[in-house]
This record gives sequence, C-alpha cells and structure tokens, in this order.
Amino acid sequence: MAIKPEEITSIIKERIQNFVPAAQISEAGSVISVGDGIARVYGLKNAVAGELLDFEGGVKGLVQNLEYDNIGCVLLGPDTDIKEGSLVKRTGKVISVPVGEALLGRVVSPLGEALDGLGPVKTTETRPMEVVAPGVAERAPVKQPLQTGLKAIDAMVPIGKGQRELIIGDRQTGKTAIAIDAVINQKRQGEGVICIYVAIGQKQSTVAQVVQTLKEAGAMDYTIVVAATASDPASLLYAAPYAAAAMGEYFMWKGKDVLIIYDDLSKHAQAYRQMSLLLRRPPGREAYPGDVFYLHSRLLERACKLNDKNGGGSMTALPIIETQANDISAYIPTNVISITDGQIYLDTNIFRSGIKPAVDVGLSVSRVGGSAQKKAMRSVSGTLRIDLAQYQELESFAQFGSELDKESQAQLARGARMKELLKQPQYSPMLMQEQALSLFAGTNGYVDDIAVNEVLRFEREMLACAKAKYPQLLEKISKAAAFDDNLKKEATAFLDEFKPMFKTQEKK
Repeated sequence: MAIKPEEITSIIKERIQNFVPAAQISEAGSVISVGDGIARVYGLKNAVAGELLDFEGGVKGLVQNLEYDNIGCVLLGPDTDIKEGSLVKRTGKVISVPVGEALLGRVVSPLGEALDGLGPVKTTETRPMEVVAPGVAERAPVKQPLQTGLKAIDAMVPIGKGQRELIIGDRQTGKTAIAIDAVINQKRQGEGVICIYVAIGQKQSTVAQVVQTLKEAGAMDYTIVVAATASDPASLLYAAPYAAAAMGEYFMWKGKDVLIIYDDLSKHAQAYRQMSLLLRRPPGREAYPGDVFYLHSRLLERACKLNDKNGGGSMTALPIIETQANDISAYIPTNVISITDGQIYLDTNIFRSGIKPAVDVGLSVSRVGGSAQKKAMRSVSGTLRIDLAQYQELESFAQFGSELDKESQAQLARGARMKELLKQPQYSPMLMQEQALSLFAGTNGYVDDIAVNEVLRFEREMLACAKAKYPQLLEKISKAAAFDDNLKKEATAFLDEFKPMFKTQEKK
C-alpha cells in the first residue's frame, strides 16, 4: 500500500524527535577501565583526538587513542576517584591554557593553575595548547642577537631571536645554569624580553631553588615558570612544554620577544613513552613510539621570528637534553639535534677540569652564526673558535713532552689564557660591551705575560676601571656597528694605561 505524503512527513518528524535524545546520550559515556593515569571510555562515538573530557570528581582527560569500540584517554589529574562505570562527558573543546600579562611573575601548572600560593591567575584569555606553527610566509630571517651574557656562548655560539639552540650534556654539567644566566641577563640588556622557564619532571625543591634565584636577581618580574614536577602524572609532563609555548605565543603575536627554556625534553620524551606504552601503542626504537620525533618537531617549530606584517615578534627556544655518558648519538639527542638550529655541548671532562661554562668548542655550533651577532662582538671573536681548537690539538701533542718551537709555545700560552678568560661565575652575566672589551684584551696579547691564575682578576679590575674612568668607551662599543680602527685605538689606549697599573698592584 502506498504511503501518503503527509504520513511520510509525520514519520520523518517522529524519527527526528527520537534521534535528538540519542545524539545527546552519545555525548556521555562510561569508564571501562582505569589505572596508571589512563582511562578507557565506552560510548563517546563523536569524540575527536585532543578533545577534553570531563570525568566524575572534576578530573579532566585528554583523548589520545580513537579505537573501534573505545577511547584511550590520559587523565590530567589523580585517578583515585574514577572507577569502572563512572560517567564521562564530552566538552567539545580542545585543551586550552590561560594566557596574558597576569602570568608574569607567577609559578603555574601546565593547566594554568597557580602553584606559588599567591592566589588564582586573574586572566580570562586562553589559547589552544597545540596549534600549527607559523608558516614560511609569516616568518622573517633570524638576524637580531639574543644575548646570554656568557662570553663563551655570545662570542663563539651566538644565539639569534627566533632561533632554536639546543643545550646538551650529561647531568650536573651546568645546562640549567646557562639557561638561568640567559634569563637573568635579559634584565641587564633591558630589551623587554619575556622569559618562560618550563620545568619538566624535576624535583619540587629544584624548581623552588630556580624560582628563588630568579627572584633574588629581580628576573621574576618578566618571567613565567611552568612546573610539571616529578610527582605529577605523565600527562602533565607531556602537556607542560606545549602549554608554555601557547603562553609564549600570546606575547609573540603581540610583537614582543620571548625566550622559552624547556628543561628538559629527555624527561618529556620519557613521559610520552610511558603514556604511549600504557595506551598500547606499538613500541619502536628504545621502546619510544614511532611519532616521538614529531612530538618535539611540532613543539620546536613554534619558535620563530615573525615578519613585520605579523608584528615582528619572536620566540627563541633553548631546549635542554640530558645525555648518558656523553653519548650524543643516542635516539632522542640525535632527534632534537636534527630539529634545532645548533647546539651548545657541555662536556663532563671540561666541567671537571674547572672550566665553567664547560662549552666544548669542537661540538658546539650555531647554524645561524654571525648573522645574529653584533658586529663589534664579531670583530673581536672572529678567529676565537679556530684558535681554541688549534690550542686543544697542540696541548694534547705537547703532553708527549716534545720540544716545541717558540711560535708553538706562544700559541700554547695564548690559548691557556684565552681558555681562562672564557671562564665565568654562575649567575654573573656580562653585557656585550664588557665581553667585547675583555676578549679584545685577550686576543691582542694584553694577558699573554700574566699568570694564568691572575687572568680573571685582570679582567675584573680592568672592567671596574673602564666603568669608573672610561664609561664612554663601553658606551661606544655597545652602539658601534663594528670594532673599527678608531674604536681599536681608544680600546688600545685604555688598555695601555691600565696594564702598568695592574702590574703595580700585582707586585704589592
């Protein structure tokens, strides 16, 4: 029997009414199993990867695996109140983090919750935790220097605004100290750089110590500390660097310069491996999942220098990687080396010999190079890397006890003093003009006849004298396009005057 048109209309209306409650029911599901920070959920057919879920008890979850009959979800909090059969609801939102000026000077979790006891962060603006990095057309070349205040780095491994420079080395070789020095130096430089320090998997006492150091140096005013400590679930360790990058991007798109430190991405990769294995993802090399390279590449690609059309802001990344027994050919170190624009390699043996920062000249490189270095600094440090590399070779040869000619002996003497001159106490960054004057004195032979253990005293007293009697010389160096002949004459005249004064003091 044929169905009349009006009957068809009533059937469609009835089916639509029946469908709406079904659609609403499909937005809620139930927990099949939970444990180790992972929950498997049944019933959320429309959930998407990266979506936030609401669990009973107020805990949030992040969708990771979309399987045929269930969803694998990592929990962003404790799983003690979640049981089999617990209700789960979709939020329809991707994970976002609070951003804005209110975060400056605060210590927060990857979700933007205050950890410093100063009350909630008063900001209403949020940004998605993960976004696609700016494209080629939105970027500009890296040409402006970002000064770390460390002679060994600013002279030989210069870092530019928008660069990604890896700090790599064994534990206890001064990796974090370099990063903290760079943060402290931004106050002395006075260029308005916003700093973000991300602590991944560290002890709470270590994070507290870093925060205290920054407070004492007056650096917390322009710094955000994002902490996912060792006691936090792996999901928060995984989220921490992406959340911090979103906080930094807020300032970058407003035309400001940002320095972000990921300390460290080795623990980040380990946290992701833990999550992936618990989610039953196939293990690959060293049990890491197959997409562990993509894990860091999509994070570090977000660091860039924007062109003027997009505000001209920048985000400079200093990721830190911890090696085992100086092995930089391991899986995660080689991954991150290939993503970044160079690395500062800290060697254990150099550190133990008393040279700090323990930068290995041979293995450290900046692929941006001199284009992101002030010309005055470039003029005085041009051949420093080669000279030190040659000195190291000659030093190892001289250990055999062979008799050396006068030229080789002079090269050894100069190299030993330049190596001493590159030493720098922790948390004592120097301005560019101070570094340039110090290196000018070293490369022009003013320390050649000074005992090696007196070189740093010579530098201290020389800079103190320059600040007191010749401030205009330091001012000229800071503004100079290059260390030209006139500037060399002034620097030489000052050093010729100071050198006899130092010798007199030495005799006393």
